[in-house]
Amino acid sequence: MNKFEAVLLFSPDLTSNLITKEENDFKDQLSKIEGSVVNNEDWGLRDLSYSIKSNKKAFYKFYQIEMNGSNLEGLKKILNQNEKLLRYLFVKVNEHEKLPTKLFKN
Repeated sequence: MNKFEAVLLFSPDLTSNLITKEENDFKDQLSKIEGSVVNNEDWGLRDLSYSIKSNKKAFYKFYQIEMNGSNLEGLKKILNQNEKLLRYLFVKVNEHEKLPTKLFKN
């Protein structure tokens, strides 16, 4: 199992219920490919550095994930089809960062 840190940016138009549903869908997709969420943080509504799909803000969600690296491309294909998701980033790490992160503290 490889360790990844992921950040998902959700549309600022979503309600908290819809964001929770999207998070649960993401976790379900991970479990289907035998991955798991180790930890997660809600970084809240933040300004974007540049506009994405006419949005200047997004809800940031941070995840520490363990999964097989060969399944990452399949997960990305599924995430690309989600219109509520503005952007995502996966970074492979040797060890997960200790929580809370610096962004969460601010």
